[in-house]
Amino acid sequence: YMFFRRVTCLICDFCSASFSADDYYIRRSRCIYSSPDFSDMVYIDSFYLNKFLFTQFNSTLRKFVGFSEIGMRVAEGWNNSPFLLTERTGVNVCTFLFKSEDTPDLVKVVKPKVKLSSVSQAGGRHPAVLMCSAYEFYPPHIKVSWLRDGKPVTSEVTSTMEMADGDWYYQIHSELEYTPKSGEKVSCMVEHASVNKPMIYDWDPSLLEYERNKVAIGASGLVLGIIITATGLIYFKKKSTGRILVPQQ
Repeated sequence: YMFFRRVTCLICDFCSASFSADDYYIRRSRCIYSSPDFSDMVYIDSFYLNKFLFTQFNSTLRKFVGFSEIGMRVAEGWNNSPFLLTERTGVNVCTFLFKSEDTPDLVKVVKPKVKLSSVSQAGGRHPAVLMCSAYEFYPPHIKVSWLRDGKPVTSEVTSTMEMADGDWYYQIHSELEYTPKSGEKVSCMVEHASVNKPMIYDWDPSLLEYERNKVAIGASGLVLGIIITATGLIYFKKKSTGRILVPQQ
């Protein structure tokens, strides 16, 4: 509550707009990184007025940026105030927080669970599509890429954005369209702050053959069941037509 009062006063000091009692302000601070040593840590502090972002501090820019007429006036004022110096220390605070042993569980890194599978496609240019899915990881920033014989693949790749699971964890999916070649190794590489080096998962073509065999066996069983059922019906019909019913006295 004291924080919101302070922000309100700062806004009023740097712009002449008047605010009603129904106006409200929200501040959202984020620490973003992907490297295990936190060397790429970025601190972003966002300020919202009635749900709309109007001013934001980004440690990469080292200043406030406004996103509306009021926001630009507020940003200009904050960029010429001691508040800017305080915000510039945000990266150090983030790094300290994540390195601390007393960090709450909700901000600790969680290693992603990765699944590599074959999926069907409709009208693609290649006969095969692989999907690499990473689940239940935190923080949300992650890199999923593909390798063919150890070399990065940049074309025929489709990826989703990181999606929240609703329980503080995230998931992401990446698809690769390709034409299988004999002896070729296709791999999915996942890079995340929870591990010190990239995690590489090799695709095993025998898994695809196993799935095909399961489908073939299931189809064969279905056809055999239909034949047996049809044979039984034909036999029953013949037995029924050859039987003579004799009325009883």
